[in-house]
Amino acid sequence: MEFDPATDYPLGTRRPDLVATPSGIPLEDVTLEALRAGRIGSDDIRATPETLRRQAAVARHAGRKPLADTLERAAELAAVPAETMLELYTALRPHRSTAAGLEAWSLRLEHELGAPATAEFVREASAVYAERGLLRDRAEAAL
Repeated sequence: MEFDPATDYPLGTRRPDLVATPSGIPLEDVTLEALRAGRIGSDDIRATPETLRRQAAVARHAGRKPLADTLERAAELAAVPAETMLELYTALRPHRSTAAGLEAWSLRLEHELGAPATAEFVREASAVYAERGLLRDRAEAAL
């Protein structure tokens, strides 16, 4: 299935054949009626990594690099369990993590979760937090 970010956007209108749920249900079958009938579940209304990567390509083609980068990170994280995402979100809140704690998250993202762009984002956040005094210090972390 060839995809052209210049002509295939919006995907849902121009290329619905390229959009499916994580379990493979085609876009046309994702309806409120199907949800009510139990034919699809809440996991079926999540975007797939493939769809997010295509959306990133569209954004990049339109010259919207920051949006494209965000969509690429979202594609990396699409399969990460919600509990893990919540832990990461909490770790990224100001004064919640030490520099070492955020580096541990970066390594986990890279090596365990297959999310190298997100790992780099966490490293960048850690550097900014250090600059702005938003890291938790080691003494606090020991308590």
